[in-house]
Amino acid sequence: MRQLRAFLAVASHRHFRRAAEALHLTQPAVSRLIADLEAALDVRLFDRSTREVVPTEAGRYLEQAAARVLDELDGVLTHVRTQSDPLRGRVRLAAVPTLSAGLVPPCIARCATDHPAIEIILRDQSQAQVLDAVRGGEVDFGLTVEPATPEEFDAETLLRDPFRVVCRADHPFAAKRHVTWKALEHEPLILLDHASGSRRLIDAAFATRGLPMHVALEVGHPHTAFRMVEARLGITVTPALSLDALRPGLVALDVTPNVFREVTLLRRRARSLSPPAQTVWNVFHDVALTLA
Repeated sequence: MRQLRAFLAVASHRHFRRAAEALHLTQPAVSRLIADLEAALDVRLFDRSTREVVPTEAGRYLEQAAARVLDELDGVLTHVRTQSDPLRGRVRLAAVPTLSAGLVPPCIARCATDHPAIEIILRDQSQAQVLDAVRGGEVDFGLTVEPATPEEFDAETLLRDPFRVVCRADHPFAAKRHVTWKALEHEPLILLDHASGSRRLIDAAFATRGLPMHVALEVGHPHTAFRMVEARLGITVTPALSLDALRPGLVALDVTPNVFREVTLLRRRARSLSPPAQTVWNVFHDVALTLA
């Protein structure tokens, strides 16, 4: 590295003394570095005269190639140094849609205020895609519903998010404070599809009580389910964190007995987070504590 940087300095300045001054070295030290490089490559890199130093054909090729490679290397090293700063760097995370819309925005907003030098890249994906992204190292960590295979990940539960029933304000349920799971057995249900981590828990809530399910529609996002409810196509069971998207005319009710989903942060097992990723992870903990 020292030899290549000395070579580029001489090639740029066309002069050993001026190159030595730019590198804050002595002229003999620069001459020795160039001589060692020429010996290692077994080729002459400069034609020297009393007035100037001119790269040979091999020197001109090396000048172009080495300048490009060292620029790229400097960029890599700068990125690595940045990643050691807990308050500066890029963090990639993936989250399931119900959390991307409910929990992620206040967390990113907190980071933007408290840690503006951290850049967050969000993937809004299904449960299975989030798990695959974490498993494959494509993201620093994921935000998901309790994974079906927790042994694959290092996971921390942020909060327990209860399920709610959402219906139109003119539905018979709307006059109640809460409804039971049994009361839902004959209702047309608009539910998240099986790509959602929440759907497994909703199905289990009916199955453990021996109740049938009348699934009228399956959708990919709670916002879509709410629009279907507005269109009188049924009612929906949805996580409480998704209720920010409710519009006037819809009512959210408790469903008893309470069933919760565990909102979970997870990363690859036995893999440490970069300092900026750990900072964002901690912000999620703080915001979740406030919501809880």
